Parts: sequence; structure tokens; C-alpha cells
Amino acid sequence: MDGFLARRNHALDFLDAGGQEPHGFEEFYASVDVIVIGRKTFQVVLGFGDWPYGNKSVIVLSRSPLDLSPVKSGLVEQMSGDPAEIAGRLESRGFKHAYIDGGITIQWFLAAGCIDRLVITRVPVLIGEGIPLFGAVPHDIQLRHIATRTYQGGVVQSEYEIASRESGK
Repeated sequence: MDGFLARRNHALDFLDAGGQEPHGFEEFYASVDVIVIGRKTFQVVLGFGDWPYGNKSVIVLSRSPLDLSPVKSGLVEQMSGDPAEIAGRLESRGFKHAYIDGGITIQWFLAAGCIDRLVITRVPVLIGEGIPLFGAVPHDIQLRHIATRTYQGGVVQSEYEIASRESGK
């Protein structure tokens, strides 16, 4: 609830506070055709054991070479560049709906104007400190509310479109 997407040590144990009932993630996940994550998120995901993304294409962003060999059954590749370049490359390959994940990666793509829609899921727990979902932005980013859904266990999911990017504010 307090805007952190993980604890400082990248732990996600608090996510269980929302219960195990469906909370819209499966529907959201089915709507995306590529996942873009940063190096740190990739390292956290490798610690889960089984590759959680199945056969969905996963792009790991890093300027330094990465060892992708731990992913035994999945479509994963490394890419680097600024968000607009990366978005352009993905679009040229036919990808239409990317799931951008990981604190720094979300912040980077949002600041660059490369995110059109936000789906924010809030779990009913305050963890006090951690890795923030949002950081400083170079200008106001106006959002247009699309929908808010509530789920058993207290999970609340809100969807927004990026309405405008106001410079100089």
C-alpha cells in the first residue's frame, strides 16, 4: 500500500498478504506479448527456481554482458539502449503490448514517455521501506483513470492511461 514494489533486499514475501485468490494478474499477463525487466529484477527472478514467464519473450536490460544460461526453458535475451530505442526495436519485431517490470526500469520508461498505460496493484500491507515503484520524474505526468477493481483479501488494482506529459512543471 505504501508504494514499494519490494523490500530493500528485493524480497517479495509481503505479497502473500493479498491472499491466494485471483487478483487480475493472470488476465493482465495474458494481454502482454513481451516482458522487459532490468538486470536486478532478472537476478531476483532467477532466485525463484522455476522460470515464471513460461514461453513469453523476456528482454533483460543491461549494458554489461549477462549469463542467460540459467534460464533452461524460456525465451530470454539481453538488450541495451535508451527506452525509445528499445521500444522501437520491440515494435519492429511485432510486439504490441509490453509488460515493463522492475523499479528502475519502470521509472526509466515512464520518464522517457514510453509507457502508455499503468496497472497498479496494491496489496493490503504497509512494509515501511523498500524499493519504490515510482521515483523522480522530469515533469508532471497526468494520468486518466480507466478502472479500479477490488478482490477478496483486500487487493485493489487500478488502471490508468497516460493522459499527457507536461514539461516544465
